[in-house]
Amino acid sequence: MPRPQRGGFVVRGEDKVVAEVIVDIAHSEVDKIFDYLCAEDTVAGMRVAVPFGRSAATGFVMRVKEKSEYPAEKLKRIYRNEEVALTKESLLLAEKLAARYRCPMALVLRLFLPAEMRTGKVTESYRTFARLAGGYTPSARAKQQNALAEFLRDNGEADAAFLRERFGGALDALVKKGLAVLERRRVLRNPYGEVEGEKTEHCLTEAQRGAVKKIEEESRTVTLLHGVTGSGKTEIYLTLIAKQLEAGKTALFLVPEISLTPLMLSRLRARFGRKVAILHSGLSAGERFDEWCRLREGDARIAVGARSAVFAPVENVGIIVVDEEHDGSYASENSPRYHAADIAILRAKYNGCKVVLGSATPSVETYRRAETGEFALVTLPNRINARPLPEVTVVDMRREVRRGNASPFSALLREKLGKCLAEGNQAILFLNRRGFSQTVTCRDCGYVAKCEHCDVSLTYHSDENCLKCHYCGTKYRMLPACPECGGVHLLYAGTGTQRVVKELSALFPAARVLRMDVDTTSGKEGHYKILKRFADREADILVGTQMVAKGHDFPGVTLVGILDADMSLHFPDYRSGERTFQLVTQVAGRSGRAEEKGEVVLQTRDPENFVLRFACNYDYEGFYRHEIGMRAATCFPPFARVVRVMVTADTEREALDALKEAYEAAEAVYKAHEEDFLFFNKMHAPVKRIQNKYRYQILMRLTDGEPLKEIYAAVAAIKYKNALVWVEENPSNLN
Repeated sequence: MPRPQRGGFVVRGEDKVVAEVIVDIAHSEVDKIFDYLCAEDTVAGMRVAVPFGRSAATGFVMRVKEKSEYPAEKLKRIYRNEEVALTKESLLLAEKLAARYRCPMALVLRLFLPAEMRTGKVTESYRTFARLAGGYTPSARAKQQNALAEFLRDNGEADAAFLRERFGGALDALVKKGLAVLERRRVLRNPYGEVEGEKTEHCLTEAQRGAVKKIEEESRTVTLLHGVTGSGKTEIYLTLIAKQLEAGKTALFLVPEISLTPLMLSRLRARFGRKVAILHSGLSAGERFDEWCRLREGDARIAVGARSAVFAPVENVGIIVVDEEHDGSYASENSPRYHAADIAILRAKYNGCKVVLGSATPSVETYRRAETGEFALVTLPNRINARPLPEVTVVDMRREVRRGNASPFSALLREKLGKCLAEGNQAILFLNRRGFSQTVTCRDCGYVAKCEHCDVSLTYHSDENCLKCHYCGTKYRMLPACPECGGVHLLYAGTGTQRVVKELSALFPAARVLRMDVDTTSGKEGHYKILKRFADREADILVGTQMVAKGHDFPGVTLVGILDADMSLHFPDYRSGERTFQLVTQVAGRSGRAEEKGEVVLQTRDPENFVLRFACNYDYEGFYRHEIGMRAATCFPPFARVVRVMVTADTEREALDALKEAYEAAEAVYKAHEEDFLFFNKMHAPVKRIQNKYRYQILMRLTDGEPLKEIYAAVAAIKYKNALVWVEENPSNLN
């Protein structure tokens, strides 16, 4: 029952203690502690089945106590205890997050568990194995039994189902005679079982040894490791992790994208073997459950994965690594809208350990915190063995068009590609737009094909001959003619990765080309298979979106082509320049990582842009000084907070009604703290409708964080049934 404000009844009867339980229902009406009578062996963190209303529910024990504020006879009893799923640290962290982001505790607790474990849809996997019991002598009349016995002698044991399929009834005959033994055992599902890294020498350079020493001796919790691409940051991470494992501790290793997980898993397995477990949303339910169990039980001591791996159930954490810390994918777009680096810092403070944030292009906010002394700063300004960074040549695509070149490739890039292929090297072509063409328009009347469910144009995909919405995923048949005027003169505007691959095949018929984007990487191993084929030199050119831009190390790549460098420069987002600098610098860094010198051809229609100039010179410091000056002058983060209240609903009327209520609630905070607000207004979102949901927003900029708590509280108090309303701080995507 919910706890009243006062009272104090001692529990009597067969149940000696009381459990404070959060019921696993993510609704504000039941977002409170409920007291239940429980057995003495009940502990905090345990999952339990409890009576709730007229049915049963799953709950989480937050605390166990001797007294309840309700009389014992009014308390219900826990039906049964299940596993201890949550650590003490998890419970404390969950309480902080629920208070910080004003969301139901049940929703936060779910972050710490595999989803299928909560719903009971996945359990431990068991298989039956067979082995010889000894004393078997061949029989001339039992040929299958003889063959089976010989097989087991050679292999020791084997899966019983496999043996029955191969040898028929011979297995059961041997078991019946007491000559073979069956044993049922738990079997762990092994994701990326074929990913095994090659063991290498762990010789650090003088610069790497210096970086490790500085990080270990640093008194501050967080260190920013700012090293250029190819400077050896990964080996520093592994050295730091190895030292913590030797001290009996555990480690968390976060990467920004699933595509980078197999690569890092390979490096970690080569160094630490079975001590590594992987966690990300691309795993099957069974694989994720088993990897989670390995970490919870201590069989694995290193958790590697994307954003959600920050909640891995490891205890006694010795170090947390956040690689490519600048990446926007570390920010959750679902409630609670946390940032993985923030969670990492909270966990580090609880465990008394270090956080290492690594990047060649740190976010402006992170670098500012290092510059002001909040974080420590360790720099690696040079590549390993003083290898030069690839030279960048800028091509003005406006001139190419004036010369009659309408293809995605400049004359220089075509020339460089031909030379690269002739020398037996590899190339990466980067274009951050998938599909064949960006839009399909009618030349006669100007009609643009748009999604029925979203306010965006459709992209043509040539391999499926369809139009696809990149927001909701809906597919449409390709138009034979304009639906407005009946015209058949349809234009394919803009270039996507599919079109690049098609034109490459025409230019270089003998070249083997791979494409890496969302459309080609479905499934858990989609990324890994493409990257492995390219690493094994089964392809000459890799064409891809931002998936190819970071973290990969291909010794054969000597040329990188950036096809539309200024594509992201002009988005209506204060981070657009920063993101462009990061992408260009990161993808350029894929070239020339081995002995041969690398080259980069950067194609743009805005060659004078300051962001591209700094990126071409790998001048992060220059870019940062320019950007931080602009942010200070215009009062954008890190000198202010951008806060957005988002409203979505099925109809525009419902969205506007909810917006009105949210605006009035936020306006009351604004009027009470007007001196802390730089901007306050309501409007529709840049993309007004996505997946048939109408979207409106209230945008604010605050110089002080104090009103933020009141904004969260005001929005949390809104009980509008027909709309969703939530708060975002410094959202990673303002579109």
